[in-house]
Amino acid sequence: MTEKHLHDESTPIPVVPTVSRDDDNVAYPEGGWAAWSVVVGSFFGTVVAFGMMNTVGIFHQYLSEHQLKGYNESTIGWIFSVYVFLSFFCGIQIGPIFDAHGPRLLITAGSICMIASMFLLGVCTAYWHFMLVFGILGGLGTSLIFTPALSAVSHFFLVKRGNATGIAAAGGSMGGIIFPLSLQRLFPAVGFAWATRIIGFIFIACCAVAIALIRSRLPPKPGQAVMPDLKILKNRAYLLLTLGTYFMEWALFVPITYLTSFATATGAMDPAFSYQLIAIMNAGSCLGRWAPGYVGDKLGRFNSMIAALVLCTATSVTLWLPASILTPHTAAEATTIKVLSIVYALIFGFASGSNISLTPVCVGQLCDTNEYGRYYATCYTIVSFGTLTGIPIAGSLISATGGHYWGVVIWTVLCYLVSLCCFIWSRGEMVGWKLGVKY
Repeated sequence: MTEKHLHDESTPIPVVPTVSRDDDNVAYPEGGWAAWSVVVGSFFGTVVAFGMMNTVGIFHQYLSEHQLKGYNESTIGWIFSVYVFLSFFCGIQIGPIFDAHGPRLLITAGSICMIASMFLLGVCTAYWHFMLVFGILGGLGTSLIFTPALSAVSHFFLVKRGNATGIAAAGGSMGGIIFPLSLQRLFPAVGFAWATRIIGFIFIACCAVAIALIRSRLPPKPGQAVMPDLKILKNRAYLLLTLGTYFMEWALFVPITYLTSFATATGAMDPAFSYQLIAIMNAGSCLGRWAPGYVGDKLGRFNSMIAALVLCTATSVTLWLPASILTPHTAAEATTIKVLSIVYALIFGFASGSNISLTPVCVGQLCDTNEYGRYYATCYTIVSFGTLTGIPIAGSLISATGGHYWGVVIWTVLCYLVSLCCFIWSRGEMVGWKLGVKY
């Protein structure tokens, strides 16, 4: 909507953002300085939260070669699975606190947790130290930051929510580029303790921007408690969406966690380059966080998610599986493994970028706005238990196959296939089976 003003040719015409309204007649500005500054703040918040989530493979590989060398893959994997589990599970009650009090208190608390986690990691020596500092403190801090950061974006956008959320979530991919490349240089140069402290200083700068810019807009809802409600699973489309998200997250964190150790185990790549694979994956994901959301606003959020899942499945079958089966007996075979791994990291990173950023938007399409908290909480309560077990299961598969990774790849492919079928079926329940329908 625009207002008419009398003006001469030298007077700039004021630009008023288009306003959208939801089913409850709540207005959303869909743009403007206030809205986009929140997106910028959320971007810096997800640099810390999702950036660390996208770097767990680097820490997994380093700890398995140094402080936790005597532990098997599955046992070490529990540290990072607890981290991811808490990152999602804690959002159940963080969401209502955000609704009642806004984002600043939560993001400040999360920033303290994340910064403390990085500074304390340097003095950790025992397994339980890493579980407490990285798994529990880091997981809580991540949830305290990204839950209000992405929720605040939804206060300003409705029609363009997929695009805006994708831009905000792309900060996680940017962090996933910066942190692995930094740690690759810092570990040998200054040691583990100072490497994590330097990352902690980066956290301080990013969190300061997030605290300053992220704000809420809709009226507070004090006293509102959003708890999981299993009765809404009677809605078949929603049940299928929840199952699809469960299997998708089960698969997603396997490459994120084990791609670095896979690259090292093949013998086709030196350890320094294996660290760079995570950065390559996140370079693809940086575009992948935004593009599917933008396309989803134009062509349908479910359509965009389904296309992304097809690409995740296809790349795992055609690129990562052959790389996991080959043995580098010759220079040509080693080169083939390296090329397949690089291309896989880049394309899978792009395809999987929407796995976290677009799912909440899809959940929102299956319910009224005033029921979103209940639907989101129920979905991610169930999904969080998948993230708790996925990484250790993958570690057990590596041990069961004698240190080979083809079992992990097949597990990833199967999870993505089930997820894809669930999303297609969920969409079919809502709009039928015609491909051209925007949904």
